[in-house]
Amino acid sequence: MNSIKLPARCDRAAAEALFPEFVAAMGSGATEIDGEAVTMVGQGMLQLLVSARRSGDGAKITPSEALLSAAKLTGLSGELFDEDAA
Repeated sequence: MNSIKLPARCDRAAAEALFPEFVAAMGSGATEIDGEAVTMVGQGMLQLLVSARRSGDGAKITPSEALLSAAKLTGLSGELFDEDAA
């Protein structure tokens, strides 16, 4: 299983920097995304995470409180997280 660790600040720059890693991971099986360190998340990263969940074998995201809050605020909790995380 592939693994990607998200930085504390998940803004547009972080999404752009991680994009190639996401593409490589999504093309080679299930992916686990560690978002436990996230303290700030922007729309660009949320879009990248939604895409990861919908691509290939999908992705399992382990969220931080900040990531959970951003997902709830934008209505993306059900899209991003398994029921036990949401």
